[in-house]
Amino acid sequence: MISAATIERTAEALMAKAAIEIPEDYLTGLRACAETEKGELSAFVIQAMLENYDAAKEDRRAMCGDTGVPRWYVKYGNEARVEGGPVALEAALRRATATATHDVPLRPNRVHPLWRTDHDNNVGINAPEIDYAFHPDGEWIDLTTVHKGGLFGTDYRMLFPGDGIAGIKRFYLDALVAFGKRGLACQPAIVGVGLGGSKDACMVLGKQASCLRIVGSRNPDPKIAALELELKALGNSIGMGAMGFMGSSMVVDCNIEVGYCHTGGMPMSVHMFCLSSRRASARIHADGRVDYRTDPEWFTSYSRRATVEWDGAPRARAAE
Repeated sequence: MISAATIERTAEALMAKAAIEIPEDYLTGLRACAETEKGELSAFVIQAMLENYDAAKEDRRAMCGDTGVPRWYVKYGNEARVEGGPVALEAALRRATATATHDVPLRPNRVHPLWRTDHDNNVGINAPEIDYAFHPDGEWIDLTTVHKGGLFGTDYRMLFPGDGIAGIKRFYLDALVAFGKRGLACQPAIVGVGLGGSKDACMVLGKQASCLRIVGSRNPDPKIAALELELKALGNSIGMGAMGFMGSSMVVDCNIEVGYCHTGGMPMSVHMFCLSSRRASARIHADGRVDYRTDPEWFTSYSRRATVEWDGAPRARAAE
């Protein structure tokens, strides 16, 4: 049994880690951009950000004044049990969000859309968002917090099957150019692309691709993996670098996730994470142990299963 108190303590620690400590995979990708960037202003920004990240970690302060809108991703091992059940888990995450907003501190960005009510703690109606996933076996729960900018850096378009790969590339470039020219994203960034699903699922897949996969990971479908690399190179060829200045470091990496969609369409979404890629993960075991990590391990062969049954699932019960 996993205690609600352990969940709350772990969640508070994750909020601080996400705000202060840049994941190593993103840092590695950003350093690679710094080595190849030829644009003078773009190179200056990248170097300044790398120094800022070091200072933030040393001083234990958020690495960016705008700490985005905190959200949670929760993955249940099938055998996991939480003291007080899922309601207690959600309460723990909401309390941890409010506490961390005050203690880290984080900027309280959440307000009511109409009345602009602000509780000064990033908690309100449907906030923070909590998304769930599940995995066979396991008595653990994975917690991942992501502090993603909540204004821009996202676009959606309904493509059609006839648009093909060329249409995907065209919309991808349209989105990146718009983000860069209008100051709608902070780059170099991890770009997530959602392909397929219903409109809402397409948006979710793209955001998860940008926020929950590490730099250098590749989609297990080799053709999609090749397209990820192609889109990364394409995004870095448009003449834009850090923060929209001239350069060649728009994209640290490009991740694509897909979902089956209506036969007549091909929905597509594009999401840029942020120059401050704020995420942190931990696994809480039934015995109270907590393992912290930077890879959310959100996408698995189980989550990407393509048919009725999962290839790794035991079949004995289904055959009864």
